[in-house]
Amino acid sequence: MTHRITSPVRNRLSGSRSRTIRRLRAAAASAACAALVCAGAGTAVAAPPTASVDHVVARTDRWIQVFVDSPAMQRIVQVDVLLPPDRDSPHPTLYLLDGDGADPTQTESTWTMRTDAVQFFGDKPVNVVLPVGGGGTFYSDWQRDDPRLGHVRWETFLTQELPPLIDNTFHGNGRNAVAGLSMGGQAAMSLTFRYPSLYRSVASYSGCMYTAGVGQAYVRAAVAGRGGDADNMWGGITDPDWAAHDVSLHTDALRGKQVFISAGTDVPGAADLALDPSPTLPLTVSAAMAIEDGARDCTLALDAQLRLQGVPADVHYYLIGTHSWPYWQTALHDSWPTLAAGVTAGTE
Repeated sequence: MTHRITSPVRNRLSGSRSRTIRRLRAAAASAACAALVCAGAGTAVAAPPTASVDHVVARTDRWIQVFVDSPAMQRIVQVDVLLPPDRDSPHPTLYLLDGDGADPTQTESTWTMRTDAVQFFGDKPVNVVLPVGGGGTFYSDWQRDDPRLGHVRWETFLTQELPPLIDNTFHGNGRNAVAGLSMGGQAAMSLTFRYPSLYRSVASYSGCMYTAGVGQAYVRAAVAGRGGDADNMWGGITDPDWAAHDVSLHTDALRGKQVFISAGTDVPGAADLALDPSPTLPLTVSAAMAIEDGARDCTLALDAQLRLQGVPADVHYYLIGTHSWPYWQTALHDSWPTLAAGVTAGTE
């Protein structure tokens, strides 16, 4: 177990983009055919609905915005995809989740808005998939529709609908990693223990893995901050769904995965002098400090639990850092070797 303390193309454009868009359009065109399954001569029966591509927008030759018609979510869901330099050979996929501040009105992932993710992954042999929106949902399947957040089935979308669509369209090789910040960090870890055969690596930045017991207060506050009611998500206080999503109760399921977790001290640094709370985190520096203090306590507790159980993890405690984007960019960079160790071995 590693525990470290750290401080703070134009020529290829036409061909690469055209090939990618042709694949996406082919996927969209085949959706109607995929809705029927032949069952004997001249007989067709309805198959379970599958996600399909509604339309695409190419931001650059390697940044594609894909609008997915999701039966689970009952709407069109935007995911941004960053493509690797070699587009035509199989590659693993990293699903990079947003935090509680993500807003459904956004036109791109907050990772691309607030960090250097597009540039950082420019030379990495991996597809990066960034769901847009999802704030306050914990990327979960909700028990009931919510008056504010609507029909929420992120877990089904992320684990059942999206992976085959991404693999078939972007030459995915079936090796997946998932990472996220804050709320998305908890979701990444939860998805990993709930779907152990789907993910090989996981990273959480400033997340809290405790959702049952006293952890409910944190989750309920995050959901309420986006106008939702957590009772619609995992039920009342004693509902077993709270424990079913509590990473701290299922850490043994992380054994054999490449795990990265990190948090800051809550001590502000130079980046906080120019903290920009827009567009997704309406925080003051003092609020960012307080939230990160809680995230650090959660990380310390999970670290101790992993040690006791003998589950290896790469744990980073940053000497400087509040609950804000400049520090998550650093953590993303630092986590890449751990994430890559699980999904790229033998693929390069």
